[in-house]
Amino acid sequence: MIRKSLLTLAVALMSLTGLTGCGFLADDDPAAAAAREPSAGGDSSNHPDVLPYDVKPLIRPDKKFFGVAVDGAPDSMKPVDAFARTVGKKPNLVGSYSSWGDDFNAEGAQNVFEAGSLLYVSWEPFKPGLGSIADGSQDGYVKRFAKKVRETNAPVAISFGHEMNGHWYPWGTKKQTAREFVTAWRHIHDVFQDEGATNVIWVWSPNVVNPVPDVKLKAYWPGDTYVDWVGVVGYWTQTGASTFDALYGPTRRQIAAFTDKPILISETSAEPGERRRADVRRLIGGVRQSDDFIGFVWFNIPKRADWRIQSSPLALGEFKRLIADDAFGFEVPQS
Repeated sequence: MIRKSLLTLAVALMSLTGLTGCGFLADDDPAAAAAREPSAGGDSSNHPDVLPYDVKPLIRPDKKFFGVAVDGAPDSMKPVDAFARTVGKKPNLVGSYSSWGDDFNAEGAQNVFEAGSLLYVSWEPFKPGLGSIADGSQDGYVKRFAKKVRETNAPVAISFGHEMNGHWYPWGTKKQTAREFVTAWRHIHDVFQDEGATNVIWVWSPNVVNPVPDVKLKAYWPGDTYVDWVGVVGYWTQTGASTFDALYGPTRRQIAAFTDKPILISETSAEPGERRRADVRRLIGGVRQSDDFIGFVWFNIPKRADWRIQSSPLALGEFKRLIADDAFGFEVPQS
């Protein structure tokens, strides 16, 4: 969790860049409020009687994901249903946060899956540190988590250690190295493969590079074998980037130099204010027009700002108009 003493620095950086993941500010840390082969394939020989859910068709879908993170989900789908009524379309991806040490939320995964959607888990290693994960000390926990994922046999997107290129999380640049991050990531992935938990879409999720331009992303890349999606975190603010390319372009171009994996905007929203309606238009329009972007996840939880789209009637109207496009949303297959 980010120390309160960092808040002033964080706000200053945010005002300069206008771009940040929700975790960049202490009050926007959702966890604080609540720790070989690609996952699309893999060796399930340890579990010959299990036919895992095949996530391959979801990795590069014909239509785009429309996701949301809301308080109360996925333990209950009522908040997601309420959001769907508000914006006029049902999300087909539901964001959630899990601290290291938490059990996998199998019931929540089933709730989401039965609603025709995909559960997205941001797995946050607040402790014991990446070294203890990489050296196998945490394997008992990782195996239990992976086993529950496999037994649930619903598709799950997992993002381990999001915003690793920032300094505001304990797994970020202040306390851990890129090598430690990559080693921990690969080890977790390998344990999942050994446990037959191949019903996972692995999401590597950096913050947009604008507030941390000196941190190059390539050093944090685990490799194409270990990642299915890139999940970019980046918010629209009243003083920040005013075009889709200004917000996401620098990150997109860095990533394109070392992988062509599909990109999901895995956490975003638009700060209330005069620009909000236009920022909604830029976000949804930019994703719609970009073949390499497969969707976005709207953070609809009030924190430092009231990120909920319903808090701004004009922006809500624009959101409803644009998300009605048939390019967004589809039923996640049940098998």
